[in-house]
Amino acid sequence: MLTHLQLRDLVLLDKAELEFGAGLTALTGETGAGKSIIVDALLLIAGGRGAGDIVRHGAERAEIAASFAGLPPGAITWLQHQSIDYEGELIVRRVIGADGRSRAYVNGQIVPLQALRELAEHLLEIHGQQEFQHLVSRAAQRGLLDERLRTPALLHRVAECFERYNACRRDLESLKSAAENRHSRLDLLRYQLGELTAEVGTANEIEDLFADQKRLAGRGRLGLAARTALTAVYESEADSAHDLLGKAAAALRGVAEMDPKLSESGKLLAEAAILTQEAAESLRHYLDDLDVDPARQEEIERRAAALEALARKHRVPVLELPAQLLRVAAEVASLDNAELSLAALETQTAQLMREYRTAAQGLSDERRTAARLFAAQVTQLMQTLGMAGGEFAVNVACSEQEFSSTGRDEVEFLVSANPGQPLKSLAKVASGGELSRISLAVQVAGRAKRSALCMVFDEVDAGIGGAVAEIVGRQLRELGERAQVLCVTHLAQVASQAHSQFRVTKLSDGKITRTAVKTLSASERIDEIARMLGGIDITDQARAHAREMLARGHTAETPQKKTSRSAPK
Repeated sequence: MLTHLQLRDLVLLDKAELEFGAGLTALTGETGAGKSIIVDALLLIAGGRGAGDIVRHGAERAEIAASFAGLPPGAITWLQHQSIDYEGELIVRRVIGADGRSRAYVNGQIVPLQALRELAEHLLEIHGQQEFQHLVSRAAQRGLLDERLRTPALLHRVAECFERYNACRRDLESLKSAAENRHSRLDLLRYQLGELTAEVGTANEIEDLFADQKRLAGRGRLGLAARTALTAVYESEADSAHDLLGKAAAALRGVAEMDPKLSESGKLLAEAAILTQEAAESLRHYLDDLDVDPARQEEIERRAAALEALARKHRVPVLELPAQLLRVAAEVASLDNAELSLAALETQTAQLMREYRTAAQGLSDERRTAARLFAAQVTQLMQTLGMAGGEFAVNVACSEQEFSSTGRDEVEFLVSANPGQPLKSLAKVASGGELSRISLAVQVAGRAKRSALCMVFDEVDAGIGGAVAEIVGRQLRELGERAQVLCVTHLAQVASQAHSQFRVTKLSDGKITRTAVKTLSASERIDEIARMLGGIDITDQARAHAREMLARGHTAETPQKKTSRSAPK
């Protein structure tokens, strides 16, 4: 619901702030006063394009800010997808410079106009003689019809069948695409599998192999280091480490009886001598192992080179070759079973298509039943809205090409505003006033539930008067019980039905012309309704008539509290 609208430097309006409540709000004023400025502002909030000529003369830019509360689920979902914070209030702002440049903000975050239009679909419906924003959309028409289905679960059933069929079809297309090159692909994979199986072991085996290769590559340095260490600790012709330790241990044994404290050091030296002897044995074995059989050395080098070549060929690290072997084997198995899988998927896809067609046909039948009832209601309402003899129809055509989560139906609203005229698409109705009233009839008949949208009607009463105008006002008020409704009107019969009322006036001092918007109190509404009835000179009789009309509309009893300001710069 729209709660607040702030305007600055828009056309002739320098500054205005309006607060809105629930129900029907009427915007009235003299012809040419600028009543449609409010509608134009909301069109900009809805993502409409604005040029520099909408900026008030002498100003640098025009600004419009609208606040909304009680958002519908679709709007909240949109905000979540855009990662825009929402804490109970939504503020949409448009800034249009005198150079024509435009920026849009949603809760302080800049958004492109297309994104703003997507959000506005959940917030506003604007119906006017030039702007028929929502109802001419085939998707919107289908949505209005679907609101009247006796079995809404059919929609979920069709959507579910469509998603299951689509997923199965994607798998089938993927498998078919792979099957086109199946034989050549299998030949390649089997060759690769043979290569990998012949050379690739476990990751640990590969690590050990390359460790052996590294050791063999450095055998000369390793042997020299080991021989040097063996000579130093045991085989030196001079005093080796083992000989020196033996001498030191023997020296201490000779005097241990004189001072037992040396006994512990002697034991440690003896143990060190034993350790050096063991180290020498270990070094001898190591040197023996370095003498590798040339054939084994050649095999290690061959396998290492083969593994490196395979890694380059498959574009994976050497240690990932075992995983690559598993992947190739799995693909070979998959392609070997492709014919069986393809047949199974084709059978499953055909079955899901049959399920979808059955569900879609059930939805089509339900839509046709709802269409007949809906058309009859709208046609009946048209007779009371100044279109006697008019006819409304809803065409539900099942299309072979139409195939979506919403079914196979193309829904189109058709209308004949006058007797004898053929039914035409609602989008092609020529008369703006007729278009607005047909829109009103559709909305009144179609809104079976409370709506979170703000609905705007621009001069829905064009070309009518008298009793028909009063009926239009009643229908708008009835719609206002289920949704927030704003109506630009020049008829007292319509304005008197509103829950609240704004007056738009054009002011001029001979040099500057500006537009002002004012919220009317209960007494001010009487004068405004009287002006609309009797012209410039308001008589007591016109005021009495105005009181009577307001009393019939039950609007003066519970006036909505609103404020507005307008001041020249």
